[in-house]
Amino acid sequence: MSENTFSLKSPRIEVIDALRGFAIMAIMLLHNLEHFDFYYLPEYLPEPIKVLDKIIWDTLFFLFAGKSYAIFSLLFGFSFFIQYDNQRKKGNDFRWRYVWRLAILFVFGLVNTLFFSGDILMMYAVLGLILIPVCNLNTKDVLIIATFLLILPMEWFNFFNILFNPDYILPANRSNAYYGDMYTYLSGNSFIDHAVGNLSIGRWASIFWSWENGRFFQAPALFMFGMIAGRKQLFVISEASIAFWKKALICAIILFIPLFAFKTYLPELIATNKDMVNSLLIIFISWSNVTFMVVLVSTFVLLYQKEAINKVLVKLIPFGKMSLTSYFSQSILGSFIYYRFGLGLYQYTGATFGLLIGIVLFLLQLGFCTWWLKTHKQGPLEYIWHKATWISFGKEKKTVAA
Repeated sequence: MSENTFSLKSPRIEVIDALRGFAIMAIMLLHNLEHFDFYYLPEYLPEPIKVLDKIIWDTLFFLFAGKSYAIFSLLFGFSFFIQYDNQRKKGNDFRWRYVWRLAILFVFGLVNTLFFSGDILMMYAVLGLILIPVCNLNTKDVLIIATFLLILPMEWFNFFNILFNPDYILPANRSNAYYGDMYTYLSGNSFIDHAVGNLSIGRWASIFWSWENGRFFQAPALFMFGMIAGRKQLFVISEASIAFWKKALICAIILFIPLFAFKTYLPELIATNKDMVNSLLIIFISWSNVTFMVVLVSTFVLLYQKEAINKVLVKLIPFGKMSLTSYFSQSILGSFIYYRFGLGLYQYTGATFGLLIGIVLFLLQLGFCTWWLKTHKQGPLEYIWHKATWISFGKEKKTVAA
């Protein structure tokens, strides 16, 4: 079987659904700690709760911040490969259909932004277009392109300019100003003001933050690595894939330790040049997040093969199958719980109570997903996305032979 072949008769890869469910769960927990981007620390909380808040905040952000998003990005590219390869074997050219699919995702993201300005669906819909020109390249070329993007060339450009050009000035950080402006409407109790603010101020805050932190390079790179994982059948359980994930786990741990240490102590090592520190921090935070993401994915895949642990992890499958519905609904629920147009709990909850709320929401959503999939093949939004993707535009364009 060639590296670009995936059997149409293969059963659905359940570990992918479970892993996606794990990523969505982690994203939800972090969003609850952050009050869905309405950062506020209640001053009246008892001191022991404040101490516990800091422990919970630091622990969850160490485990999941930047990593759960990276897992989601990896699986986004993997899903593209499965769809593209299945259509290729039917003789169809999926590329233009995929552009339409991304356009629909963009609309979902636009609606989601009404509730939560930190939506990633719109960014995925735009950056996902990079998969179109690379999907027919050989794996070696895709790997080179993905690695180049993962290096974060723009930040290295800034770093060397700072190092060798004393007159060079870093581009201004624009996201902080937009995040500051968000409090103008977040402090109000009008949903309309929130929606309008999220579509303008909040949306730009998210875009500039993603650009300033290398996400515009990291996400496409992870999309491509996910596509390569599909080509190599790394999530199809076999002796070869298990061996790969064991090696990946060891290598990722070895790389993560010095990367994490370096980014932790970097401000002390180069205390004299703040711009240089900031530029290098973006690079090494990104790299350490990606390596720890590999640790999480490898560990998850390997533990999934253990019968006792598998019985627990398989419960995440419904959540992963309905990831779009789950992600969308958590924005609606989260904004109502924390924002002032709803319950306004941002002013009463620290990380501890935010985590408890997040766990309750996760369990409720998991219960709903499990119940829904007993009588439906897909979640509500997944069904709409699928039907809209395959709306008839006339005769499907056939794949051009390579």
